[in-house]
Amino acid sequence: MTPRSILVVTDFSELGGHALARAALLGAEHRAALQLVYLAQPGEVPPPDVAVRLSHHALQLRQRHQMAVQAVTRVDYTVADIARAAAAHDLMVWGTAPQRGLRAWWGTHPAMQVLRACQRPVVVVRNAADQTYQSLLVAVDFSQASHRLVELGLALHPHARVELFHAVSTANEGKLRYAEVSERAIQIYREQCRRHAQDRMFTLTDSYDARRNRLSSSIGRGDPARQVLVAQQSAGADLIVVGKHPASPWVDWLFESVAQRILREARTDVLVVPHGFQPASRGAALKRLATDLPMRRVKAGAPRPPGHPNPAALWGGA
Repeated sequence: MTPRSILVVTDFSELGGHALARAALLGAEHRAALQLVYLAQPGEVPPPDVAVRLSHHALQLRQRHQMAVQAVTRVDYTVADIARAAAAHDLMVWGTAPQRGLRAWWGTHPAMQVLRACQRPVVVVRNAADQTYQSLLVAVDFSQASHRLVELGLALHPHARVELFHAVSTANEGKLRYAEVSERAIQIYREQCRRHAQDRMFTLTDSYDARRNRLSSSIGRGDPARQVLVAQQSAGADLIVVGKHPASPWVDWLFESVAQRILREARTDVLVVPHGFQPASRGAALKRLATDLPMRRVKAGAPRPPGHPNPAALWGGA
């Protein structure tokens, strides 16, 4: 998917300024139109000159990058209003000051609230936008949704280096120890999991032969969110791409998702992609599919299964 329309959310904080700059770079790269909206922090009164400041930013970006930029002068936007507005755009770029106190730990990031309502990818900006993204880390779980994450990363940032990362879960090892399985058997199971992940990763990367000169992969072991953050620091990636499974607000509150943890703890920009998302204009998107998404090599005959079956499935793992 190549974005043709981008909604930019700012609160005029430092991160809000970074978001405006990042959206401008994305818009210039993809010839996308921008729409700027203001979102006040919960409980805060918007400054009286919101409309003037938004219009000034729109004029500056329009003149500097020669692109279409529109400012929404309404000052009382809520998260629900932004979700409705985002339905008309292909991508959101989010730049608001981080939440503080108990709200930061127990509350849900407002970008996540918007994701539930409108199913649009959102870039949550954390760093200054001095240049286009040079390196991406894409967290994959080998599902069909992972293919879409990789395709979106490749299409959104055509010249960036892309590393695919998967963390092998260790949850079942605890079950085996509880069942008093020998340490030797656990080590064999761990090696089987690693080989299975390597086979799946090879199959995934093999489908992007045309992009292999800028595509790499790695595998970690342990808590997925923590391992993604460690891999991002090791690779020096300036954007993490992660998928978000559909879930109710109560489920998200009780069982914090991998995407939520990454969004809360990451110190770099994060692109959160809801599973099953659709572009704003589906008809126009279908016409772009042939050129915007990478071609996947298809070999004759039935698909070759991984050389090692998934050992986690034998123990009821995911």
